[in-house]
Amino acid sequence: MAHLCATFFIFIIMKIIGITGTLGAGKGTIVDYLRNHYGYAHYSVRGYLIEEALRRGMELNRDTFVVVANDLRAKHSPSYITDQLYLQAAEKGENAIIESIRTPGEVDSLRQHEHFLLFGVDADPHIRYGRIVERASETDKVSYETFIANEEREMSSTDPNHQNVGRCMQMADYVFHNDGDFEDLYRQVEKVMQGLNM
Repeated sequence: MAHLCATFFIFIIMKIIGITGTLGAGKGTIVDYLRNHYGYAHYSVRGYLIEEALRRGMELNRDTFVVVANDLRAKHSPSYITDQLYLQAAEKGENAIIESIRTPGEVDSLRQHEHFLLFGVDADPHIRYGRIVERASETDKVSYETFIANEEREMSSTDPNHQNVGRCMQMADYVFHNDGDFEDLYRQVEKVMQGLNM
């Protein structure tokens, strides 16, 4: 008696949402919404850089993170950090958010994966500065002038290994404007997510 054996392959479609945006615009707020309402796992470039800076015995501040990120990209590739985070997500096969995308090379690399979208978020600089003062993390304790200088440094570098948030924002599939309250931003994100059926 012949026995027929069937092998079934289950393919998990992993959806990735990258988050880019200006300082204090609300990247973390979007991350929290997607985690809480859609069950996305969170992978953080900042978290990755904190671990690397600690490993190197460096002080934890924005300048350190920029130096470490630029060094890793120069040694490996412009997309190295987000590639590592993607691999971590792929090991678990779960829908994931990668925050925060800061180089065009990172966008290009992630776009090689079929189910990837890039969300951008921006807001008026005075509103954004007020938010970082309120959250009062160690890396946010800067003057408004330093805040603007940090942002300008990160917005338009022509070096592929350095941050170019301005270009990443241009590459975003959807850009949210977060000059209002949490609920206004949530409504914008929800409208997109419902339209995408993600």
